[in-house]
Amino acid sequence: MGHLEEKTISSEQKFDGKIVKLFVDKAELEDGKIVTREVIRHPGGVCVLPLTEKNEVLFVRQFRYPHQTVLLEIPAGKLEPGEDPATCGRRELREEAGRTCGKYTSLGKLFPTPAYDTEVIHMYLAEDLSAPMQQDLDAGEFLDVLELPLEEVVTMIMDGKIADAKTQLAILKTWALLQIQGKK
Repeated sequence: MGHLEEKTISSEQKFDGKIVKLFVDKAELEDGKIVTREVIRHPGGVCVLPLTEKNEVLFVRQFRYPHQTVLLEIPAGKLEPGEDPATCGRRELREEAGRTCGKYTSLGKLFPTPAYDTEVIHMYLAEDLSAPMQQDLDAGEFLDVLELPLEEVVTMIMDGKIADAKTQLAILKTWALLQIQGKK
């Protein structure tokens, strides 16, 4: 075992939900001590930043039960077992925002809570958007779509008005990418 590594000694599943599974593991540290690690195993997901030709971001507003509030987010969703993240993102763009895109760029991935959760979110920028179509929401999914100028959205993030981490990161990465490309 190398420096900064932890070796799993045992793993016991404590909860098996529709989305997440909770495990309590015993791990050996590099100094030989045994510690307990609680790990949520999550299938991962995607988020897509739909950007119009007028540099407006398409958002979804939806109620998020754990925080008991409506959040402003970019379209996103959970990966199905074995699903390609790019394919999932295109599906979520179509289902939630009622759009397809001609240009699709990876913005990388993020680990939203790496201390106790295996979730990985793959981020994409969708450009050359189709005309609006009918949404194809999942059963029990209720959301509104709205457009806001990218520059205004960056200010909203800096002012603390957009709390969702995946949305913040995808927007700020897109803003930086456009600055580098001289397209702001």
